[in-house]
Amino acid sequence: MTQLTKFVSAGVSLLTLNLIVVAVGALETSAQSSPTTTFSDVQPNYWAQPFIRGLAARNIVTGYPDGTFRPEQPVDRDEFAAIIRKAFDQPPIRQIQSGAVYKDIPTNYWASRPIEEAYQQGFMSGYPGGYFRPNQSVSKVEAIVALNKGLNLTTGTSAVTVPTVTQRVVPQKIAQKPVKRRILMPLAVTTLMQPLFISKAQAVPANAVNLNRPASFIITNTYADANNIPQYAVGDVAAATKANIVVNYPNPKVINPSKPATRGEITALVYQTLVSQGKIEPIAINLPANQYIVRTPVNKQNAQ
Repeated sequence: MTQLTKFVSAGVSLLTLNLIVVAVGALETSAQSSPTTTFSDVQPNYWAQPFIRGLAARNIVTGYPDGTFRPEQPVDRDEFAAIIRKAFDQPPIRQIQSGAVYKDIPTNYWASRPIEEAYQQGFMSGYPGGYFRPNQSVSKVEAIVALNKGLNLTTGTSAVTVPTVTQRVVPQKIAQKPVKRRILMPLAVTTLMQPLFISKAQAVPANAVNLNRPASFIITNTYADANNIPQYAVGDVAAATKANIVVNYPNPKVINPSKPATRGEITALVYQTLVSQGKIEPIAINLPANQYIVRTPVNKQNAQ
């Protein structure tokens, strides 16, 4: 009886030890998988720090093995596609036809899947000739246009390409859910491999941006460099401005549309886009970063 008691006692002790080991292992695994929200080159006084921390906490953006985030580094198209994939869960609105692959995206390319999904969800497209140009930097205005296209923020506008002198433009239907019948501008024949842009609207609701003017009232009254915004992007920038998505540092009135967007700027844009969707909390109003969120005069009054 004594030996049996000892045997049972030893078994219980061994089981307890195993449970402790499993628990410790689980804690270590959890600690290892916890997202890093602090980076050696993103100090608390860095202008985009709240946006970076917010998205890093959700594993939408990550740092580098050396513990840096490199917020001033320009974002390439492949990286932008990867960020979009993590940030947004949009249903596909178009499919890549069988065999329709980009010539500069190998099958085993690290961002092949994010690039495919960014195309299918309507955020991004390729270029003529079957190229995606994954290592090309994304400009500020291109990022805004991509976010607006993928999330359909520009109500009442029609998506078209900007034809070049040698391009032939032919009609093609766009998959949308219009509230009422609208006139759709023609699409270029190479829509699969060519970026889509927003141009002047054919029919604009009363509450939408009026693009029949040479430049939107919102654009010209918000940005000092409004003339530098490409005409195809006026509707997107205006819609993003109305939604408090645009973040301009160091001067909210200067958008620098053609400048390559940095990791800090892209993070801020994506963060504010998620705020506009109600998927993430706005940054605290008393944080310095809040002053760089662009607001129209109407939005400023509502924020007060």
